[in-house]
Amino acid sequence: MKMIRAIVRPEKAEDVVDALAEAGFVALTKMDVVGRGKQKGIHVGSVYYDELPKVMILMVTDDENVEKVMQIITQAAFTGNIGDGKIFVSPVDEAYTIRTGCKGL
Repeated sequence: MKMIRAIVRPEKAEDVVDALAEAGFVALTKMDVVGRGKQKGIHVGSVYYDELPKVMILMVTDDENVEKVMQIITQAAFTGNIGDGKIFVSPVDEAYTIRTGCKGL
């Protein structure tokens, strides 16, 4: 299993969630975050915002679905501009359902 963390522009988050759902990937967590990277900050009048709003989408999937999920996220989040986001993939050793105690996805 793999944990996929995608950090995307807020205006593209629903496109990503919808595209994942269309492909059958409905289980995820979505949260508002702030961050910075190559995009740097922005000036609004005389105020400089060093960190920009983003949305983090977290999901766990089987190893064989990782490439498909990454393609879906990349296509749905793409604008071609700096700040489109990042995708991080990490191993997940175990997963348990709290209600049933069942192990796995």
